[in-house]
Amino acid sequence: MNTEHILARGREWARRVKQDIVALWIAAGDPRTPWRAKAAAALVAGYALSPIDLIPDFIPVLGYLDDAILLPLGVMLAIRLIPGRLMDEFRVEAGRRVERPVSRRGMVVVIAIWLAAFGCALW
Repeated sequence: MNTEHILARGREWARRVKQDIVALWIAAGDPRTPWRAKAAAALVAGYALSPIDLIPDFIPVLGYLDDAILLPLGVMLAIRLIPGRLMDEFRVEAGRRVERPVSRRGMVVVIAIWLAAFGCALW
């Protein structure tokens, strides 16, 4: 196995985990989700989307433990608690939300702000 193949598989795995986190967030708000699954989904998705980590990232090795091991395990547990057909539906919706088109107007506004700030700094 070459390095490029391993990196490609890692990126695909990370993309799936990201999509599953969005799907869990959707599941947590859906009334058809059983309450235990809803609680697990809300905890996992809330933690994943939170800017605060259980173990701060600046702590060597342990700082990435929650991102690399604990979070994927939590995602797997929450997914097992959600009925399969519902999880499939939530994944489709998450795919729509993750792959939402980028706003070109927003990009133009941000570029204009950066150009204006750069111009003021030069002046």
